[in-house]
Amino acid sequence: MATIRIVETSLRDGNQCLWGALGVNTAKTLTIAPAMERAGYKAIDFTTSTHMGVAVRYKQENPWERIRAMADICKTTPLQFLSTGFRFIAWETATPEFMELAFRTLATNGIRRFALADPMNDAASNVEVARLVKRAGGEQVVGALVFSISPIHDDAHYAAAAKLMAASPDIDALYIKDPGGLLTPKRAQTLIPAILAEIGDKELELHNHCTIGLAEPACLEAADLGVSAVQCASGGAADGTSNPPITRMIANLRAQGHDVPIDDEAAQEVADFWTAVAEAEGLPTGRPMAFDAAYFHHNLPGGMVGTMRRHLADQRVPHLEGAVIEEIGRVRQELGWPIVMTPFAQMLQTQAVMNVTGKERWAVIPDEIIRFALGKFGRPNAPVDPEVMDRIMANPRTKELQAETGMADLKTLRSRIGENLSDEEFLLRATMPAEQVNAMMEAGPAPREYDPDTVAVMNLVREVLKRRDVTGFEIAKGDFKLEVSA
Repeated sequence: MATIRIVETSLRDGNQCLWGALGVNTAKTLTIAPAMERAGYKAIDFTTSTHMGVAVRYKQENPWERIRAMADICKTTPLQFLSTGFRFIAWETATPEFMELAFRTLATNGIRRFALADPMNDAASNVEVARLVKRAGGEQVVGALVFSISPIHDDAHYAAAAKLMAASPDIDALYIKDPGGLLTPKRAQTLIPAILAEIGDKELELHNHCTIGLAEPACLEAADLGVSAVQCASGGAADGTSNPPITRMIANLRAQGHDVPIDDEAAQEVADFWTAVAEAEGLPTGRPMAFDAAYFHHNLPGGMVGTMRRHLADQRVPHLEGAVIEEIGRVRQELGWPIVMTPFAQMLQTQAVMNVTGKERWAVIPDEIIRFALGKFGRPNAPVDPEVMDRIMANPRTKELQAETGMADLKTLRSRIGENLSDEEFLLRATMPAEQVNAMMEAGPAPREYDPDTVAVMNLVREVLKRRDVTGFEIAKGDFKLEVSA
Protein backbone atom coordinates (compact mmCIF):
# COMPACT_ATOMS: atom_id res chain seq x y z
CA MET A 1 0.00 0.00 0.00
CA ALA A 2 1.02 3.67 0.06
CA THR A 3 2.48 6.23 2.43
CA ILE A 4 -0.15 8.87 3.17
CA ARG A 5 0.80 12.18 4.77
CA ILE A 6 -1.48 14.46 6.82
CA VAL A 7 -1.99 18.21 6.39
CA GLU A 8 -3.42 19.64 9.65
CA THR A 9 -6.28 22.14 9.16
CA SER A 10 -7.57 23.06 12.66
CA LEU A 11 -6.05 26.55 12.83
CA ARG A 12 -7.50 27.65 9.51
CA ASP A 13 -10.33 25.59 8.05
CA GLY A 14 -11.56 23.88 11.22
CA ASN A 15 -11.64 27.26 12.94
CA GLN A 16 -13.46 28.80 9.98
CA CYS A 17 -16.06 26.07 9.47
CA LEU A 18 -17.07 25.49 13.08
CA TRP A 19 -16.15 28.72 14.85
CA GLY A 20 -16.63 31.41 12.23
CA ALA A 21 -12.84 32.03 12.15
CA LEU A 22 -13.14 33.50 15.69
CA GLY A 23 -12.15 30.52 17.83
CA VAL A 24 -8.38 30.82 17.42
CA ASN A 25 -6.06 33.51 18.72
CA THR A 26 -2.31 33.87 19.14
CA ALA A 27 -2.19 32.41 22.66
CA LYS A 28 -4.05 29.23 21.67
CA THR A 29 -1.96 28.89 18.52
CA LEU A 30 1.39 29.15 20.28
CA THR A 31 0.35 26.97 23.22
CA ILE A 32 -0.31 23.97 20.98
CA ALA A 33 2.41 24.80 18.43
CA PRO A 34 5.14 22.54 19.94
CA ALA A 35 2.87 19.48 19.72
CA MET A 36 1.90 20.40 16.16
CA GLU A 37 5.57 20.59 15.25
CA ARG A 38 6.31 17.20 16.85
CA ALA A 39 3.41 15.47 15.14
CA GLY A 40 5.14 15.26 11.77
CA TYR A 41 2.41 16.74 9.57
CA LYS A 42 3.21 17.37 5.93
CA ALA A 43 2.09 20.97 6.50
CA ILE A 44 -0.15 23.09 8.72
CA ASP A 45 -3.02 24.91 7.02
CA PHE A 46 -2.30 28.07 8.98
CA THR A 47 -4.00 31.21 7.71
CA THR A 48 -5.55 33.25 4.91
CA SER A 49 -5.79 36.98 4.36
CA THR A 50 -9.36 36.74 5.68
CA HIS A 51 -8.12 35.23 8.95
CA MET A 52 -5.44 37.90 9.16
CA GLY A 53 -8.18 40.51 8.91
CA VAL A 54 -10.16 38.73 11.64
CA ALA A 55 -7.09 38.83 13.92
CA VAL A 56 -6.92 42.61 13.54
CA ARG A 57 -10.63 43.39 13.55
CA TYR A 58 -11.92 41.11 16.30
CA LYS A 59 -8.88 40.08 18.35
CA GLN A 60 -6.78 43.28 18.15
CA GLU A 61 -3.82 40.99 17.45
CA ASN A 62 -1.05 41.45 14.93
CA PRO A 63 -1.31 38.60 12.38
CA TRP A 64 2.31 39.08 11.33
CA GLU A 65 3.41 38.58 14.92
CA ARG A 66 1.40 35.33 15.04
CA ILE A 67 2.98 34.04 11.83
CA ARG A 68 6.52 34.83 13.02
CA ALA A 69 6.02 33.26 16.43
CA MET A 70 4.51 30.09 14.96
CA ALA A 71 7.27 29.81 12.37
CA ASP A 72 9.88 30.10 15.13
CA ILE A 73 8.39 26.98 16.71
CA CYS A 74 7.56 25.02 13.55
CA LYS A 75 11.04 24.74 12.08
CA THR A 76 10.36 21.58 10.08
CA THR A 77 6.60 21.76 9.39
CA PRO A 78 5.69 24.24 6.63
CA LEU A 79 2.99 26.79 7.44
CA GLN A 80 0.44 27.21 4.65
CA PHE A 81 -1.28 30.37 3.43
CA LEU A 82 -4.44 29.96 1.34
CA SER A 83 -4.79 32.53 -1.45
CA THR A 84 -7.89 33.04 -3.56
CA GLY A 85 -6.31 34.92 -6.44
CA PHE A 86 -5.58 38.62 -6.81
CA ARG A 87 -6.93 39.75 -3.45
CA PHE A 88 -5.47 40.29 -0.01
CA ILE A 89 -7.79 40.93 2.99
CA ALA A 90 -10.03 43.34 1.02
CA TRP A 91 -12.26 42.02 -1.78
CA GLU A 92 -10.90 44.62 -4.18
CA THR A 93 -8.86 43.19 -7.03
CA ALA A 94 -5.22 43.99 -6.34
CA THR A 95 -2.43 44.62 -8.83
CA PRO A 96 0.24 41.97 -9.46
CA GLU A 97 2.81 44.26 -7.78
CA PHE A 98 0.68 44.50 -4.64
CA MET A 99 0.16 40.73 -4.51
CA GLU A 100 3.86 40.08 -5.01
CA LEU A 101 4.61 42.35 -2.07
CA ALA A 102 2.01 40.48 0.03
CA PHE A 103 3.51 37.10 -0.89
CA ARG A 104 7.05 38.33 -0.23
CA THR A 105 6.07 39.68 3.18
CA LEU A 106 4.29 36.42 4.05
CA ALA A 107 7.35 34.42 3.03
CA THR A 108 9.69 36.72 4.96
CA ASN A 109 7.60 36.29 8.11
CA GLY A 110 7.55 32.50 7.91
CA ILE A 111 4.95 31.20 5.42
CA ARG A 112 6.61 28.48 3.34
CA ARG A 113 3.69 26.83 1.54
CA PHE A 114 1.06 28.64 -0.55
CA ALA A 115 -2.23 27.02 -1.63
CA LEU A 116 -3.90 28.74 -4.58
CA ALA A 117 -7.68 28.31 -4.93
CA ASP A 118 -9.13 30.50 -7.64
CA PRO A 119 -12.92 30.87 -7.04
CA MET A 120 -13.52 30.39 -10.78
CA ASN A 121 -11.22 27.34 -10.99
CA ASP A 122 -9.17 29.43 -13.40
CA ALA A 123 -6.04 27.32 -13.85
CA ALA A 124 -4.31 30.01 -15.92
CA SER A 125 -4.81 32.51 -13.10
CA ASN A 126 -3.33 30.03 -10.62
CA VAL A 127 -0.28 29.67 -12.85
CA GLU A 128 0.12 33.45 -12.95
CA VAL A 129 -0.22 33.75 -9.16
CA ALA A 130 2.22 30.85 -8.64
CA ARG A 131 4.83 32.73 -10.66
CA LEU A 132 4.43 35.72 -8.33
CA VAL A 133 4.70 33.51 -5.23
CA LYS A 134 7.92 31.87 -6.36
CA ARG A 135 9.40 35.18 -7.43
CA ALA A 136 8.52 36.54 -3.98
CA GLY A 137 10.35 33.72 -2.18
CA GLY A 138 7.61 31.16 -1.53
CA GLU A 139 9.05 27.66 -1.18
CA GLN A 140 6.05 25.50 -2.12
CA VAL A 141 2.96 26.16 -4.25
CA VAL A 142 -0.04 23.83 -4.30
CA GLY A 143 -2.65 24.50 -6.98
CA ALA A 144 -6.30 23.78 -6.18
CA LEU A 145 -8.83 21.98 -8.33
CA VAL A 146 -12.04 23.20 -6.69
CA PHE A 147 -14.56 20.38 -6.87
CA SER A 148 -18.11 21.15 -7.89
CA ILE A 149 -21.08 19.39 -9.45
CA SER A 150 -22.50 20.77 -12.68
CA PRO A 151 -22.70 19.85 -16.37
CA ILE A 152 -19.40 21.62 -17.04
CA HIS A 153 -17.44 20.36 -14.00
CA ASP A 154 -16.77 16.89 -15.38
CA ASP A 155 -13.59 14.83 -15.20
CA ALA A 156 -12.35 16.34 -18.47
CA HIS A 157 -12.66 19.85 -16.98
CA TYR A 158 -10.49 18.91 -14.01
CA ALA A 159 -8.01 16.94 -16.09
CA ALA A 160 -7.48 19.94 -18.39
CA ALA A 161 -7.00 22.31 -15.44
CA ALA A 162 -4.61 19.85 -13.79
CA LYS A 163 -2.58 19.51 -16.98
CA LEU A 164 -2.22 23.28 -17.31
CA MET A 165 -1.10 23.72 -13.70
CA ALA A 166 1.18 20.69 -13.69
CA ALA A 167 3.03 22.11 -16.69
CA SER A 168 4.00 25.14 -14.63
CA PRO A 169 7.46 24.92 -13.01
CA ASP A 170 6.12 27.19 -10.26
CA ILE A 171 3.42 24.76 -9.09
CA ASP A 172 4.87 21.91 -7.04
CA ALA A 173 1.74 19.86 -6.31
CA LEU A 174 -2.03 19.91 -6.75
CA TYR A 175 -4.97 19.24 -4.51
CA ILE A 176 -8.65 18.56 -4.94
CA LYS A 177 -10.49 21.12 -2.81
CA ASP A 178 -14.03 19.98 -2.03
CA PRO A 179 -15.64 22.79 0.03
CA GLY A 180 -19.12 21.28 -0.06
CA GLY A 181 -18.08 17.75 0.90
CA LEU A 182 -19.69 16.45 -2.32
CA LEU A 183 -17.02 14.07 -3.64
CA THR A 184 -18.31 10.51 -3.44
CA PRO A 185 -16.04 7.44 -3.48
CA LYS A 186 -17.65 6.48 -6.81
CA ARG A 187 -16.79 9.85 -8.42
CA ALA A 188 -13.29 9.66 -6.94
CA GLN A 189 -12.75 6.43 -8.89
CA THR A 190 -12.94 8.34 -12.17
CA LEU A 191 -11.85 11.84 -11.14
CA ILE A 192 -8.57 11.00 -9.41
CA PRO A 193 -7.18 8.73 -12.17
CA ALA A 194 -8.10 11.39 -14.75
CA ILE A 195 -6.12 14.01 -12.83
CA LEU A 196 -3.15 11.75 -12.05
CA ALA A 197 -2.85 10.89 -15.73
CA GLU A 198 -2.13 14.56 -16.50
CA ILE A 199 0.24 15.63 -13.70
CA GLY A 200 3.21 13.31 -14.12
CA ASP A 201 5.29 12.94 -10.97
CA LYS A 202 3.66 15.87 -9.15
CA GLU A 203 1.73 14.87 -6.04
CA LEU A 204 -2.03 15.13 -5.57
CA GLU A 205 -3.70 15.80 -2.21
CA LEU A 206 -7.36 15.78 -1.13
CA HIS A 207 -9.08 18.42 0.99
CA ASN A 208 -12.74 17.72 1.72
CA HIS A 209 -15.46 18.33 4.31
CA CYS A 210 -17.69 16.06 6.38
CA THR A 211 -20.83 18.09 5.63
CA ILE A 212 -22.93 15.13 4.43
CA GLY A 213 -20.83 12.25 5.69
CA LEU A 214 -18.86 11.55 2.51
CA ALA A 215 -15.42 12.88 3.42
CA GLU A 216 -13.93 9.91 5.23
CA PRO A 217 -14.94 7.21 2.73
CA ALA A 218 -13.81 9.52 -0.09
CA CYS A 219 -10.42 9.99 1.61
CA LEU A 220 -9.97 6.24 2.03
CA GLU A 221 -10.86 5.66 -1.61
CA ALA A 222 -8.50 8.46 -2.66
CA ALA A 223 -5.65 6.88 -0.70
CA ASP A 224 -6.13 3.64 -2.63
CA LEU A 225 -6.24 5.58 -5.91
CA GLY A 226 -2.94 7.41 -5.45
CA VAL A 227 -3.29 10.67 -3.53
CA SER A 228 -0.24 11.42 -1.40
CA ALA A 229 -1.91 13.33 1.46
CA VAL A 230 -5.27 14.07 3.01
CA GLN A 231 -6.13 17.27 4.85
CA CYS A 232 -7.76 16.81 8.26
CA ALA A 233 -8.59 18.68 11.46
CA SER A 234 -8.13 17.69 15.11
CA GLY A 235 -10.45 17.01 18.03
CA GLY A 236 -13.15 19.61 18.58
CA ALA A 237 -12.15 21.43 15.37
CA ALA A 238 -12.96 18.42 13.16
CA ASP A 239 -16.06 16.71 11.79
CA GLY A 240 -19.41 18.44 11.22
CA THR A 241 -18.91 20.94 8.40
CA SER A 242 -15.16 20.83 9.02
CA ASN A 243 -12.60 18.32 7.75
CA PRO A 244 -12.24 14.65 8.74
CA PRO A 245 -10.85 14.03 12.25
CA ILE A 246 -7.16 13.21 12.15
CA THR A 247 -7.00 10.47 14.77
CA ARG A 248 -9.90 8.54 13.20
CA MET A 249 -8.50 9.04 9.71
CA ILE A 250 -5.06 7.76 10.75
CA ALA A 251 -6.61 4.64 12.30
CA ASN A 252 -8.73 3.94 9.22
CA LEU A 253 -5.88 4.50 6.77
CA ARG A 254 -3.66 2.12 8.72
CA ALA A 255 -6.46 -0.43 8.97
CA GLN A 256 -6.67 -0.22 5.18
CA GLY A 257 -2.96 -1.08 4.97
CA HIS A 258 -1.45 2.36 4.40
CA ASP A 259 1.55 3.79 6.23
CA VAL A 260 0.84 7.10 7.99
CA PRO A 261 4.10 8.57 9.33
CA ILE A 262 2.85 10.55 12.32
CA ASP A 263 3.70 10.89 16.00
CA ASP A 264 0.49 9.46 17.44
CA GLU A 265 1.06 10.88 20.92
CA ALA A 266 1.59 14.41 19.59
CA ALA A 267 -1.40 14.15 17.24
CA GLN A 268 -3.58 13.04 20.16
CA GLU A 269 -2.30 15.96 22.25
CA VAL A 270 -3.35 18.36 19.50
CA ALA A 271 -6.78 16.73 19.25
CA ASP A 272 -7.30 16.85 23.02
CA PHE A 273 -6.28 20.51 23.11
CA TRP A 274 -8.83 21.66 20.54
CA THR A 275 -11.56 19.63 22.24
CA ALA A 276 -10.65 21.28 25.57
CA VAL A 277 -10.66 24.72 23.93
CA ALA A 278 -14.14 24.15 22.51
CA GLU A 279 -15.46 22.97 25.88
CA ALA A 280 -13.84 25.84 27.79
CA GLU A 281 -15.02 28.54 25.38
CA GLY A 282 -18.47 27.15 24.70
CA LEU A 283 -17.64 26.63 21.02
CA PRO A 284 -19.52 24.07 18.91
CA THR A 285 -17.71 20.83 18.18
CA GLY A 286 -18.13 18.84 15.02
CA ARG A 287 -20.10 15.61 14.97
CA PRO A 288 -20.65 12.97 12.28
CA MET A 289 -23.21 14.24 9.78
CA ALA A 290 -26.11 12.47 8.11
CA PHE A 291 -26.24 12.15 4.35
CA ASP A 292 -28.42 14.80 2.68
CA ALA A 293 -28.91 14.47 -1.07
CA ALA A 294 -30.20 18.07 -1.34
CA TYR A 295 -26.59 19.25 -1.19
CA PHE A 296 -25.98 17.79 -4.64
CA HIS A 297 -28.52 20.27 -5.97
CA HIS A 298 -27.57 23.47 -4.15
CA ASN A 299 -23.86 22.66 -3.43
CA LEU A 300 -23.85 25.08 -0.46
CA PRO A 301 -21.10 24.66 2.13
CA GLY A 302 -22.54 23.48 5.44
CA GLY A 303 -22.31 26.80 7.24
CA MET A 304 -24.23 28.53 4.45
CA VAL A 305 -27.24 26.25 4.93
CA GLY A 306 -27.57 27.48 8.52
CA THR A 307 -27.25 31.07 7.31
CA MET A 308 -30.02 30.52 4.76
CA ARG A 309 -32.34 29.08 7.40
CA ARG A 310 -31.70 32.00 9.77
CA HIS A 311 -32.34 34.46 6.94
CA LEU A 312 -35.66 32.83 6.07
CA ALA A 313 -36.66 32.62 9.73
CA ASP A 314 -35.87 36.32 10.20
CA GLN A 315 -38.21 37.09 7.29
CA ARG A 316 -40.82 34.72 8.78
CA VAL A 317 -40.83 32.50 5.70
CA PRO A 318 -39.02 29.32 6.82
CA HIS A 319 -41.51 27.29 4.75
CA LEU A 320 -39.80 28.63 1.61
CA GLU A 321 -36.57 26.68 2.23
CA GLY A 322 -37.34 24.09 -0.44
CA ALA A 323 -38.18 26.79 -2.98
CA VAL A 324 -34.96 28.66 -2.21
CA ILE A 325 -32.88 25.49 -2.63
CA GLU A 326 -34.49 24.91 -6.02
CA GLU A 327 -33.91 28.56 -6.94
CA ILE A 328 -30.21 28.39 -6.00
CA GLY A 329 -29.76 25.67 -8.61
CA ARG A 330 -31.62 27.71 -11.20
CA VAL A 331 -29.70 30.94 -10.47
CA ARG A 332 -26.42 29.04 -10.59
CA GLN A 333 -27.26 27.66 -14.03
CA GLU A 334 -28.28 31.11 -15.30
CA LEU A 335 -24.99 32.60 -14.08
CA GLY A 336 -22.88 29.99 -15.88
CA TRP A 337 -22.38 27.43 -13.10
CA PRO A 338 -20.08 29.33 -10.70
CA ILE A 339 -18.47 27.13 -8.06
CA VAL A 340 -20.37 27.37 -4.80
CA MET A 341 -17.60 28.69 -2.58
CA THR A 342 -16.85 32.09 -1.02
CA PRO A 343 -17.83 34.64 -2.29
CA PHE A 344 -20.12 32.97 -4.83
CA ALA A 345 -22.01 30.86 -2.28
CA GLN A 346 -23.20 33.99 -0.48
CA MET A 347 -24.07 35.70 -3.77
CA LEU A 348 -26.12 32.79 -5.11
CA GLN A 349 -28.00 32.39 -1.85
CA THR A 350 -28.84 36.11 -1.63
CA GLN A 351 -30.12 36.26 -5.21
CA ALA A 352 -32.17 33.09 -4.75
CA VAL A 353 -33.84 34.43 -1.61
CA MET A 354 -34.64 37.71 -3.39
CA ASN A 355 -36.06 35.85 -6.37
CA VAL A 356 -38.28 33.66 -4.20
CA THR A 357 -39.49 36.32 -1.77
CA GLY A 358 -39.82 39.18 -4.30
CA LYS A 359 -42.62 39.93 -6.71
CA GLU A 360 -40.57 38.87 -9.73
CA ARG A 361 -37.38 36.92 -10.41
CA TRP A 362 -34.35 39.16 -10.98
CA ALA A 363 -36.36 42.27 -10.06
CA VAL A 364 -33.68 43.12 -7.51
CA ILE A 365 -30.05 42.39 -8.35
CA PRO A 366 -27.32 42.90 -5.71
CA ASP A 367 -24.16 44.75 -6.67
CA GLU A 368 -22.03 41.63 -6.24
CA ILE A 369 -24.07 39.71 -8.81
CA ILE A 370 -23.65 42.60 -11.26
CA ARG A 371 -19.90 42.65 -10.61
CA PHE A 372 -19.79 38.89 -11.22
CA ALA A 373 -21.60 39.22 -14.55
CA LEU A 374 -19.23 42.03 -15.56
CA GLY A 375 -16.25 39.74 -14.96
CA LYS A 376 -14.87 41.61 -11.98
CA PHE A 377 -14.37 38.33 -10.10
CA GLY A 378 -12.50 36.69 -12.97
CA ARG A 379 -13.34 34.66 -16.03
CA PRO A 380 -16.73 32.89 -15.63
CA ASN A 381 -16.88 29.15 -16.33
CA ALA A 382 -19.65 29.64 -18.90
CA PRO A 383 -21.56 32.64 -20.33
CA VAL A 384 -24.36 34.17 -18.29
CA ASP A 385 -27.85 33.38 -19.62
CA PRO A 386 -28.64 36.04 -22.28
CA GLU A 387 -31.99 37.06 -20.76
CA VAL A 388 -30.45 37.46 -17.29
CA MET A 389 -27.53 39.36 -18.80
CA ASP A 390 -29.96 41.72 -20.53
CA ARG A 391 -31.66 42.45 -17.21
CA ILE A 392 -28.33 43.05 -15.54
CA MET A 393 -27.14 45.39 -18.28
CA ALA A 394 -30.43 47.33 -18.10
CA ASN A 395 -30.04 47.84 -14.35
CA PRO A 396 -29.20 51.50 -13.50
CA ARG A 397 -26.39 50.36 -11.16
CA THR A 398 -24.54 48.49 -13.87
CA LYS A 399 -22.97 51.55 -15.52
CA GLU A 400 -21.75 52.81 -12.14
CA LEU A 401 -20.21 49.44 -11.31
CA GLN A 402 -18.67 49.15 -14.78
CA ALA A 403 -16.77 52.36 -14.04
CA GLU A 404 -15.29 51.00 -10.81
CA THR A 405 -11.55 50.62 -10.73
CA GLY A 406 -9.70 48.05 -8.67
CA MET A 407 -7.19 48.78 -5.97
CA ALA A 408 -4.78 51.62 -6.76
CA ASP A 409 -1.29 50.79 -7.94
CA LEU A 410 1.41 50.14 -5.37
CA LYS A 411 3.22 53.45 -5.82
CA THR A 412 0.00 55.44 -5.35
CA LEU A 413 -0.93 53.45 -2.25
CA ARG A 414 2.53 53.96 -0.74
CA SER A 415 2.38 57.70 -1.22
CA ARG A 416 -1.17 57.86 0.11
CA ILE A 417 -0.72 55.64 3.18
CA GLY A 418 2.89 56.23 4.17
CA GLU A 419 6.26 55.83 2.47
CA ASN A 420 8.10 54.87 5.66
CA LEU A 421 5.79 52.19 7.00
CA SER A 422 7.03 48.62 7.28
CA ASP A 423 5.68 46.31 4.60
CA GLU A 424 3.61 44.52 7.27
CA GLU A 425 1.90 47.67 8.52
CA PHE A 426 1.46 49.05 5.01
CA LEU A 427 -0.35 45.91 3.80
CA LEU A 428 -2.78 46.09 6.71
CA ARG A 429 -3.45 49.81 6.28
CA ALA A 430 -3.93 49.40 2.54
CA THR A 431 -6.70 46.85 3.04
CA MET A 432 -8.35 47.63 6.39
CA PRO A 433 -9.91 50.66 8.15
CA ALA A 434 -7.26 52.78 9.89
CA GLU A 435 -9.09 52.71 13.23
CA GLN A 436 -8.95 48.91 13.33
CA VAL A 437 -5.22 48.83 12.64
CA ASN A 438 -4.67 51.59 15.21
CA ALA A 439 -6.59 49.61 17.85
CA MET A 440 -4.50 46.52 17.12
CA MET A 441 -1.25 48.45 17.48
CA GLU A 442 -2.40 50.14 20.69
CA ALA A 443 -3.27 46.74 22.18
CA GLY A 444 0.39 45.72 22.07
CA PRO A 445 1.81 42.18 21.85
CA ALA A 446 -0.71 39.38 22.15
CA PRO A 447 -0.60 36.91 25.06
CA ARG A 448 1.31 33.74 24.18
CA GLU A 449 -0.05 31.18 26.64
CA TYR A 450 -3.50 29.68 27.04
CA ASP A 451 -4.77 27.13 29.55
CA PRO A 452 -8.30 25.87 28.85
CA ASP A 453 -8.53 24.52 32.41
CA THR A 454 -8.50 28.05 33.85
CA VAL A 455 -11.04 29.61 31.47
CA ALA A 456 -14.16 28.61 33.42
CA VAL A 457 -12.73 29.84 36.72
CA MET A 458 -11.59 33.16 35.27
CA ASN A 459 -14.98 33.71 33.62
CA LEU A 460 -16.66 33.02 36.96
CA VAL A 461 -14.39 35.48 38.77
CA ARG A 462 -15.10 38.18 36.17
CA GLU A 463 -18.85 37.67 36.49
CA VAL A 464 -18.71 37.81 40.29
CA LEU A 465 -16.62 40.98 40.24
CA LYS A 466 -19.27 42.67 38.09
CA ARG A 467 -21.89 42.21 40.81
CA ARG A 468 -22.33 45.03 43.29
CA ASP A 469 -24.16 42.89 45.84
CA VAL A 470 -21.15 40.61 46.48
CA THR A 471 -18.54 41.80 49.01
CA GLY A 472 -16.42 38.67 49.06
CA PHE A 473 -16.09 35.14 47.71
CA GLU A 474 -13.97 32.02 48.08
CA ILE A 475 -12.68 29.55 45.50
CA ALA A 476 -11.42 26.17 46.69
CA LYS A 477 -10.16 23.13 44.82
CA GLY A 478 -8.17 20.43 46.56
CA ASP A 479 -5.40 22.09 48.54
CA PHE A 480 -5.86 25.37 46.69
CA LYS A 481 -7.93 28.10 48.31
CA LEU A 482 -8.47 31.70 47.22
CA GLU A 483 -10.39 34.27 49.28
CA VAL A 484 -11.32 37.67 47.89
CA SER A 485 -13.00 40.39 49.97
CA ALA A 486 -13.88 44.02 49.44
